[in-house]
Amino acid sequence: MFSASILLQILACAIYSNWWPLLSALMYVLVPMPCMFFGGGTTQFLTSRDGGGWIDAAKFLTGASAVGSLAIPIILRHANLIGTGAMFIEFTSFFIFVCTVLCFHRASLEDEW
Repeated sequence: MFSASILLQILACAIYSNWWPLLSALMYVLVPMPCMFFGGGTTQFLTSRDGGGWIDAAKFLTGASAVGSLAIPIILRHANLIGTGAMFIEFTSFFIFVCTVLCFHRASLEDEW
């Protein structure tokens, strides 16, 4: 599923001969970073109510990265740097990426060996 998301990112660029939509792929790299640095590499802290300075910072940065993934195509479309079709392909790519992350999170919760 992640590969399909990246393929849609590249198609949004290649079909419209404009490489600006690839800017939102940068956010796909930034989204898991708070989990890796502050959450110990797991996604379980995102659904817990436990707080603390670093845990709250990780939740905020993950949310900001997710909002940025949606906002970048909208901003680029508003600035007329990309077409409407490329924006919708970006949204589809983001939806597939979110589904991938949710499947990974669900699988990691059930992984009790």
